[in-house]
Amino acid sequence: MNHRTVGRVFRGMPTSDGAGVRLTRVIGSPQLPDLDPFLLLDEFGTDRPEDYIAGFPDHPHRGFETVTYMLDGRMRHRDNHGNSGLLVPGAVQWMSAGRGLVHSEMPEQQEGRMRGFQLWINLPARLKMSEPRYQEYGPERIPTVNPAPGVAVKVIAGEVAGVRGPIEQPATEPVYLDVHLETGSTFTHVLPHAHNAFLYVYQGALAIAGAMPVLAQQLAVLGPGETVAVDATATGGTRAILVAGRPLREPVARHGPFVMNTREEILQAMEDLRAGRF
Repeated sequence: MNHRTVGRVFRGMPTSDGAGVRLTRVIGSPQLPDLDPFLLLDEFGTDRPEDYIAGFPDHPHRGFETVTYMLDGRMRHRDNHGNSGLLVPGAVQWMSAGRGLVHSEMPEQQEGRMRGFQLWINLPARLKMSEPRYQEYGPERIPTVNPAPGVAVKVIAGEVAGVRGPIEQPATEPVYLDVHLETGSTFTHVLPHAHNAFLYVYQGALAIAGAMPVLAQQLAVLGPGETVAVDATATGGTRAILVAGRPLREPVARHGPFVMNTREEILQAMEDLRAGRF
């Protein structure tokens, strides 16, 4: 098979968001503004309460999806349509903002470690004004499979070894895997040929298609091909997220929490928010 190779490697930049939450922005930075259909990838991880305790108070979204994957800690979500949920370690929330909502994401802990990822995925023009919806799953509903010796994969979206993850989104047909590899183990996975894809290593190091290792806190943009093959090279094992999605190839107009196709649609989103139509 034609293995995907590493196109580019990026390291995220420290920043803050919400009411001062410290995080690392990997996609959405000047070095990697986007990777169609992916608009943003933030990693948050700290055991200092002052880095996360202020959380993300009420803020709007329109025109895209947010995916929150918790590794450690507890985060409470609420929106202005009466929806509420609690994300615990291992839980996933896949929120389609659609035509718009105002929500908050606030820690439900005063101390301890808070760690996870938030990914933004674009919606096609035909779905940008759809009704908001949630796909929220606790850790017990995220299947784990062992496709090779020393390999464990949490399947959030997509399919591994005949096991499908719970998330479905026909618009971009996403793949979202949390891959755990023991030292010296190998994981090979077939991806849709036309999908854009990346690997983000958050612990250890791995080699992709036999190339130089990708280290912790580095993101590797994968080139075209049918399969991705990784080898864990770090003592103590490696953990990485493998994410892929079908590109939309549509114009993108974005302004803060709004992602539309034209500037006029951005201005309309701002007016609708002011008028209370979210």
